[in-house]
Amino acid sequence: MSDYHEPQEKLSEKARSLTRALNSLKEEVEAVDWYNQRRDVEKDKALQDILKHNMLEEIEHACMTIEWLRRNMEGWDEELETYLFKEEDITDLE
Repeated sequence: MSDYHEPQEKLSEKARSLTRALNSLKEEVEAVDWYNQRRDVEKDKALQDILKHNMLEEIEHACMTIEWLRRNMEGWDEELETYLFKEEDITDLE
């Protein structure tokens, strides 16, 4: 199954790079969820610590990809500037 909804050969290299980044972001966030769930049910403290470490690594990867998207895809910079690191109610920031 293709990651593309349009013929790949018609897409620009930039569009293909953006697809790779967006798919990677989805995978990293999914991995964060998996490690978090595993850590939540694990009884062994040492394994909990390892799973937490792995989860935090995936968060780092997701953040790096978001920053790349902010620099390379229209819309990310403005929206991140609007919503990140604010104390107000999120829905009031729009």
